This record gives sequence, structure tokens and C-alpha cells, in this order.
Amino acid sequence: MNIRPRFFIGAGLIILAIGYLIGNAMRTTSEYYLTVPEVAARQSELGAQSLRVAGRVRPGTVNWDANTLTLKFEIVPIPELDPGAAPIKPVVATDPVSFRVVAAGEPKPDMFAPGRDVIVEGKLGAGGVITATQVLTSCASKYKPKQAQ
Repeated sequence: MNIRPRFFIGAGLIILAIGYLIGNAMRTTSEYYLTVPEVAARQSELGAQSLRVAGRVRPGTVNWDANTLTLKFEIVPIPELDPGAAPIKPVVATDPVSFRVVAAGEPKPDMFAPGRDVIVEGKLGAGGVITATQVLTSCASKYKPKQAQ
């Protein structure tokens, strides 16, 4: 008769541990990506954990070394579109929030270019440097031909 209560207590502890692990995993992976301002606001709490950051490549900051397969650039917030404004608002050099990104050991993505929207997967280090394990580029969702001048 002593075995039955111990069995239920042990099973309950195992169920609680599994529930805790599932809840913790869902909390840390429920966000597909963070934006640059969100990372800036949560920089101290993110520490060295893996994250995904969506932003735009700041023009004039791209440095690609084909010999070492090292890509360095700055990522800034993706500007919000105004309904009556031009379709794409350019990134300006005075954007207040940015992060330096260093991606080593992977070839540069084909669609990678200054002003392009990217999602960077990696870890946030000291000084606001994201050490990327992967850089994903996005393409325009709608094709717009160049207008004749």
C-alpha cells in the first residue's frame, strides 16, 4: 500500500517538470523575430541568448571579405510606411537605433544589398554587436517595374 502514494507523487513531479520545460521553451521561442527597437529596449535582458532580429541594412556600412567569408554591416529599424507617402522610405544616416552585425563562415546571401530588409539570427554581444549565424534576406512582395524617365 505504500507504493501507490509514492507512484502518484513521482508521476506528478514528472508531469510538473515536463510542463515547466514546455512552458519555458514556448516563452523563449514564441516570437519569430524582434525588431531593432525591441532589441534595443530589451538589450540587457536578452544577454547572450539566441535571437532573430528584423531590420534594414544601412547603406554605406556593408563590408564583405570573400577570403574569410566575413560579412559586416549595420542594421537599422525598418521604416513604417505612411499611407500617402512614397512606397519605400529611405534609411537615413541619422537613425538613432542600430546594431552592428558580424556574420562569418557563410557565403553572402544573393539578394543581400544596402537598403534591403533582412532577418539576422545570432547572439547579441557586448557593445551592441550581433554575431550572426545566419542572414536571411527578403525580396519585394510585389514586382514594380522601373518607371521611364
